[in-house]
Amino acid sequence: MIDRSNILENVKKFHRGNVLDKKFMKGETYIPVSGKILDEDDLNNLIDASLDMWLTAGRYADQFEYEFSKFLGIKHCALVNSGSSANLVAITALTSHKLGDKKLVKGDEVITVAAGFPTTVSPIIQNGLVPVFIDVDLETYDYKVDDIEKAISSNTRAIFMAHTLGNPFNLDKVMELAKKYNLWIIEDSCDALGAKYDGKYTGTIGHIGTFSFYPAHHITMGEGGAVVTNDPLLDKVIKSVRDWGRDCVCPPGKDNICNNRFDQQHGDLPVGYDHKYVYSHLGYNLKVTDMQAAIGVSQLKKLPMFIEQRNNNFKKIFDGLKHLDDYLILPKLTERSKPSWFGFPITIKENDKYDRNDLIKFLEGNKIGTRLLFGGNILKQPVFKENSYTYKVIGELENTDIIMENTFWIGVWPGITDECIEYIISKFNEFF
Repeated sequence: MIDRSNILENVKKFHRGNVLDKKFMKGETYIPVSGKILDEDDLNNLIDASLDMWLTAGRYADQFEYEFSKFLGIKHCALVNSGSSANLVAITALTSHKLGDKKLVKGDEVITVAAGFPTTVSPIIQNGLVPVFIDVDLETYDYKVDDIEKAISSNTRAIFMAHTLGNPFNLDKVMELAKKYNLWIIEDSCDALGAKYDGKYTGTIGHIGTFSFYPAHHITMGEGGAVVTNDPLLDKVIKSVRDWGRDCVCPPGKDNICNNRFDQQHGDLPVGYDHKYVYSHLGYNLKVTDMQAAIGVSQLKKLPMFIEQRNNNFKKIFDGLKHLDDYLILPKLTERSKPSWFGFPITIKENDKYDRNDLIKFLEGNKIGTRLLFGGNILKQPVFKENSYTYKVIGELENTDIIMENTFWIGVWPGITDECIEYIISKFNEFF
């Protein structure tokens, strides 16, 4: 009889026999801006989960939620199927009637930045809320501290922003405003897993934090994300929104944990209506599969190493490019922070000889991957030009427009070797 241990041992042998050690060839091997690092333990966990044939969230999902919470030092974690879903669940949870007078209602304003990723903004609009866009600084890509309080009106109820490319935004000011004006704070940490602000992990300082486990990010499940909080009521609402909006807290495959499944009364339903089919929110099914979670469990063990490698690569690139500061605005750490870099942002200084497209075409032509800083100015994107969404803008968004025109980023992920970095720096030198 073939048992599980024999299968898993053969899986490891298979992986070892099929991993090719590809040699880096200058100018021939493409250097992507991001990527995943998977090993035999990841494959082993994937196959182990598949042998259960459970398919939906199960034992590995439970294990990841426990271990991820422990890593971050936070009380509650809800796994979802993407970082974008994490953002949707986070903002939707704040519209729950269970929050009483603190719930967000249609027309309430949420402060965010215009230089960012669309799925930080999408859930605000989808929930009938009004995004209020502010500008950012060029070196940190953090919101302008002088502008954020100007954005607060009598309708402001929340601040929802991302830690751009792994560089924490100024949480001191944000939390000060939260206390002063009674605001909700959501930290989009999808690009910043492992970053710290004042010694605490980003995503754990505000009321809710969100994370992504897409292949480009610090760890991967293929697809996947997480919503974290220290508030037990928010956690219950978050999991309700994730799990069809149901009121019952029983996990998949388990019934009647409370022993009151058929003797409660909810809404205008008959007394004793099956609690598994009672819905207290308009929710979704945004769970992960257990096979995804299984990879997350093994990836999490490698996270400290991944963070260290990313930050080391960032430093090497910075040191190699700092002599080009006549031409480039290089990234700057926000005060009191320890980033967990997702990428290395660069802004071209204004000149009449070359522009960003000249440089990135040169880099791409030499097999060096580049990406723009997401949506640039999100308000200039077709989705905002073709739809009449309600929003507000504070100031002129001058730096956001500069980012749209002149900013891009290159990779720092652990798959980029010292040899790759030396080649990247040589090509920047050649261009300038």
